[in-house]
Amino acid sequence: MSRKIIPIVAVASEAGESGGPGEGVGLYEASKKIYPRSVHGMFARWRWAVVFLTQLVFYGLPWVQWGERQMVLFDLAARRFYVFGLVLYPQDLIYLSGLLVISALSLFLFTAVAGRLWCGYACPQTVYTEIFMWVEHRIEGNRTARMRLDAEPMSLEKLVKKWFKHIVWIGIAMWTGFTFVGYFTPIRELGMAFLQTQMGSWEVFWVFFYGFATYGNAGFMREQVCKYMCPYARFQSAMFDRDTLIVTYDPQRGGPRAPRRKGPDPRTLALGDCIDCGLCVQVCPTGIDIRQGLQYECIGCGLCVDACDTVMQKMAYPPRLIRYDTQNGMEGRWTRPQLLRRVLRARVLAYTAILAVLVSGLLASLVARTPFKVDVVRDRASLARIIEGGRLENVYRLQIMNATEQQRRYAISARGLDGVAVASEPAVTVDAAQSRWVAVRLQLPYGVTPSGSHTVYFDVREEGGGAQVSEKAVFLVPR
Repeated sequence: MSRKIIPIVAVASEAGESGGPGEGVGLYEASKKIYPRSVHGMFARWRWAVVFLTQLVFYGLPWVQWGERQMVLFDLAARRFYVFGLVLYPQDLIYLSGLLVISALSLFLFTAVAGRLWCGYACPQTVYTEIFMWVEHRIEGNRTARMRLDAEPMSLEKLVKKWFKHIVWIGIAMWTGFTFVGYFTPIRELGMAFLQTQMGSWEVFWVFFYGFATYGNAGFMREQVCKYMCPYARFQSAMFDRDTLIVTYDPQRGGPRAPRRKGPDPRTLALGDCIDCGLCVQVCPTGIDIRQGLQYECIGCGLCVDACDTVMQKMAYPPRLIRYDTQNGMEGRWTRPQLLRRVLRARVLAYTAILAVLVSGLLASLVARTPFKVDVVRDRASLARIIEGGRLENVYRLQIMNATEQQRRYAISARGLDGVAVASEPAVTVDAAQSRWVAVRLQLPYGVTPSGSHTVYFDVREEGGGAQVSEKAVFLVPR
């Protein structure tokens, strides 16, 4: 028996519509442009509060001075990181590792309690998309005006609005890229170099790179980044459970859905409270319908809650048809105190306890941190030798790194072998937040120590401060 083979043609359907007979089967659905509607309410205000706070910190922090330097500066060329009053060196990588662990654990904690709070309120993609959409709303108008403008043929009005919008977008994006680079190059020097067109090639590259990334992600890709590029949306379900607060729609109260006028009790009409207005879909920045249940595209921003509460208020219905709730709370019809008691469950308390221990340990380590560091390198250009006076000498190079904001003087001594002594300058001065290489000669009487390698210790003590660092080295005694 013969079989007929029907080829499947991958075609990009226009606006998400499948091809008709004879056109093949669409394997790729073209994404529709989302026109989010602006909304007012508690969660919208919270989102804008976070936008203002994060951008105030991001744009303003590089311009704040700490003494004679930038308050926060990651100077990669000098391999020094300045964070408020701290001066960190590459050897302080443990603090960065601790900060990353604390950030990850905080993300786990917030996700276990209330879902994707980071995505909905503080993620840079969310923040800059919100800023860019506000610019778009101010220039092109509300949702209906933007849809009508895009559907119109090209005209002078459309051209002016579109170009003006993109000019403002590019300005914000370039300032964002400039500010980001200002965390790695002193921003005041960077600004003067930019005005004088004397910026280095790598600064120019990264300013334009991050500016282009901001322009593309916030202006064009928007929800596509959250839905298809961000890995957090994919593995968030591993951190959810049935007691995680998420944005939910109450189907028992809302259905059956149908439009109606204000006035009659929906129960007399055998209807639920949802009037099927679609505002919850129109305000969603990712374009989902929360009434279909939890979806990985939901970023937990709560704008659909604000939109639905506005409609419920106009219809004189109880609020919170869409609300932050848990799956167990929704099914059990829990009260708010019952819900909050269950949110503070063992998993959340364990995350909180571990986080508190890590934060306390990091802070204690910073407080007890030695204000300078020492590295010892044996001078390979000078082997062990017998010098005038019948003494045996080894030469070393010490790097002393001053991690304070004041000039310091350090005394150098040695121990570990009988008669060992520092024959070079016993004390050195290191400028504020600088490092200095020092040649140090160790001597001991010849013949009192057997041949071979012996362990010695360099003790470097801060004069007047009491802090001391000991570093191990090897003293060679030739045969």
